Amino acid sequence: MRKIDLRLPTYEESLFSTEEQRQEAKLEKVMKIPIDEIHAFKNHPFHVRQDEEMQKLIDSVQENGILIPVLVRPDKDGNGYEMISGHRRKFALEFNGAKEIDAIVRDLDDDQATIIMVDSNIQRENILPTERGFAYRMKLEAMKRQVGRPQINSSQLGNHLKGVKSIDVLADEIGESKNQIHRYIRLTYLVKPLRDMVDGIHEDGFTIALNPAYELSFLTTKEQNELVNVIENTLATPSLAQSQEMKRKSQEGILSPDIMMDMLLAEKPNQKEKLSFKMEEINKYFPRSYTPNQKKELIIKLLGEWQKKKEKAQIR
Repeated sequence: MRKIDLRLPTYEESLFSTEEQRQEAKLEKVMKIPIDEIHAFKNHPFHVRQDEEMQKLIDSVQENGILIPVLVRPDKDGNGYEMISGHRRKFALEFNGAKEIDAIVRDLDDDQATIIMVDSNIQRENILPTERGFAYRMKLEAMKRQVGRPQINSSQLGNHLKGVKSIDVLADEIGESKNQIHRYIRLTYLVKPLRDMVDGIHEDGFTIALNPAYELSFLTTKEQNELVNVIENTLATPSLAQSQEMKRKSQEGILSPDIMMDMLLAEKPNQKEKLSFKMEEINKYFPRSYTPNQKKELIIKLLGEWQKKKEKAQIR
């Protein structure tokens, strides 16, 4: 039978072990955590997409594991951990059948966690415009709350940076102009079908550039949903000038689906003939993970190969 040591530690042992434990507690350690105990960051703006870039990460993780531990924080409700940085690495590990992940556990409040989450993702390649918009908006709001300024003066930074605004600090950190940050943030006020058009992932292949999208973000939610229907019926999206006109009519309270329809049916300057079809007509021929742009590129590539075969056949 194993003997149980009931000897109490001496005063010296208690003193030194306690101090050692204190120092040890200050050091962040890499821990192995069950993957199923980690859930995504609330309102995480960066979507995990199973695209070509993800496939490269999956292959790398399969061969080498993850080289950088993920960062998590204890869930405030006691439900495991919340992911701060490492959603894509977690996906790649899960895809390869792993059950555990190397992680650093750090106690962070909501605003600290938001800022770190955005900073760790914002420099990634292939970030969609609306992902960038939600990230900028989340970080800017966290920065404003973090300095504890009064609600009435919410755009000003604290006394340690008198006269400097949060938007100025954010612009300096990410290397964007304040106007461009505002344009991206306005994308978050679009309804989802319009956001998908801005991101180039709309199921029917419709696209809208950043500047027209900025103007359209000032339309009411009802007007935006009406515009989506008009776009689907006319197979056309508004130009910058048309978007500005829609915004003006919306502010005057006179924008209607009929007016939108008339605008989109009007011939735009330098308008070229387009071939349009519903994406559901061809979706069955592509992997589910393909974006509209990837489908377009493949179609053009296959048409080019078809043309070369025709030319060879004619020579014979």
